[in-house]
Amino acid sequence: MTNPSADTTWRAMTPDDLAGVITLAGHIHTDYPEDAAVFAERLALCPTGCLVLDGPLGVVGYLISHPWQGPLSPPLNTLLGALPATPESWYIHDVALAPAARGAGHAGKVVPLVEGMARQHGLPRLSLTSTGQALSFWHRQGFVDEVITEAERAILASYDPQARLMTRPVA
Repeated sequence: MTNPSADTTWRAMTPDDLAGVITLAGHIHTDYPEDAAVFAERLALCPTGCLVLDGPLGVVGYLISHPWQGPLSPPLNTLLGALPATPESWYIHDVALAPAARGAGHAGKVVPLVEGMARQHGLPRLSLTSTGQALSFWHRQGFVDEVITEAERAILASYDPQARLMTRPVA
């Protein structure tokens, strides 16, 4: 049997990857569904922030990220329309791995890549909305919970009751 982690690397996402990414998201994020248009828009708005984990088994993971501004997370399953003219952070919208790709350190390897994206854009911090089940991973990556407003609490509720807005300075 082929080792799914051998020769598996992060690479730039292309429009040809979208169908596989959307299928993967549908299998992984059954509690957090997003329309195909959300993935297509993020790729169109910020292609440098979108990666896939590709290897012998094909696409087994993806990253969606982009510059962001302000104290509120983008709500789940919402189109942005445009990226902010004066971003304040690099927002990690989603990192997802197929079960066959987990446990090999691939998620941890994408964090420095995202940090490099933020650095290239002169952004001082990374931000994300963590679901309850991913909190321990993001804490291990150096992210901390942010103080939130009532407006942010409403956005987080669209994910799950344990969801948190988290940030980390760019090293």
